[in-house]
Amino acid sequence: MPDNRAVVYRGAGHVEVEDVAYPAFEIQDGPGVNPDNVGRQLPHGVILKVVATNICGSDQHMVRGRTTAPEGLTLGHEITGEVIETGRDVEFVKTGDLVSVPFNIACGRCRNCKEGKTGVCMNVNPERAGSAYGYVDMGGWVGGQAEYVMVPYADWNVLKFPDKDQAMEKIRDLAMLADIFPTGFHGCVTAGVQPGSTVYIAGAGPVGLAAATSAFLLGAAVVIVADLQRDRLEQARSFGCETIDVSQGDPAEQIAQIVGEPEVDCAVDAVGFEARGHGGEAQTERPATVLNTVMTVTRAGGGVGIPGLYVTGDPGAADDAAKEGSLSIRLGLGWAKSLSFTTGQCPVMRYNRGLMMAILHDRTQVAKNVNATVIPLDQAPQGYTEFDKGAARKYILDPHGMLG
Repeated sequence: MPDNRAVVYRGAGHVEVEDVAYPAFEIQDGPGVNPDNVGRQLPHGVILKVVATNICGSDQHMVRGRTTAPEGLTLGHEITGEVIETGRDVEFVKTGDLVSVPFNIACGRCRNCKEGKTGVCMNVNPERAGSAYGYVDMGGWVGGQAEYVMVPYADWNVLKFPDKDQAMEKIRDLAMLADIFPTGFHGCVTAGVQPGSTVYIAGAGPVGLAAATSAFLLGAAVVIVADLQRDRLEQARSFGCETIDVSQGDPAEQIAQIVGEPEVDCAVDAVGFEARGHGGEAQTERPATVLNTVMTVTRAGGGVGIPGLYVTGDPGAADDAAKEGSLSIRLGLGWAKSLSFTTGQCPVMRYNRGLMMAILHDRTQVAKNVNATVIPLDQAPQGYTEFDKGAARKYILDPHGMLG
């Protein structure tokens, strides 16, 4: 049995690469594991040799101490790997397959899964609907920022790449299929982006840049990306986006300078609950700012996609209401404008196969657009630190040195 090393959360602002247990086809007790999941048998799972695993902005919320994540949690939910062992009930996935793993863990059997709502599977997290690898309050499934990881319900969950050699040539792009590319695409689809749309995307981090990439893929006429970080805005401009520096003031006024009116057809919140204010409040946390802004700048009858993360437990919030996810949003404004809102985890399986085909057939360059940057697993703590400072990069961890 090989050794296994992984990125482990060790308290606010602190991650370490440590020796951890090799994956098994049974859920073991450990940090964050729901007691009702301990001992659960997983004959439907596979063990992967991890080829690529990404650092996500959602991971950063935990590492900043802004969730109730326990110390000792193995991180990582963006996983691409090679199957090296299959459980006895696995029928269609074979040893040697190179696969993408949706960050949502889904059983494929419950009502929600059968309706395509794989982000809120009812059978994988005893606490509530929905689960993910290496994430707080998601059932305690071991994360994939590691050398090896176990994936349950493998016949249902994994997406096999049709040609292994072709996939390795495009592995940086394909590594985005586990989360950020489908998540950005979901934000745009649920916001109603279509050919000719004008689109406002709040946040030029990796998900925001993936959303911008998705908006172009869907035929948007104008894609406006807003952020506070100049390097991130420059990255957005590198592939044709218009940009807004919200530290300079009201986004509506800047939108009017771009499209001739202070509104867009649809908007995407790719920031989430650690949002800051605009203009003079750009250095002050204002968790409802982005939600209120997207309602303000979206035309009446338009749509808002909200892939940005909002939580029910934020110990670092500025007030008691925000600590439990209660924010001062202008719902009346959204109601008066007949806006549609879509929240929650992206159901990755709804999109990943189509986006895979777009990558394999050179219809998109998502890795270039998000500035994908490969680093060894041992450099994960440095990657987290740089990403937290606003680096305009999407870090891909390379546990086995397979990415060159």
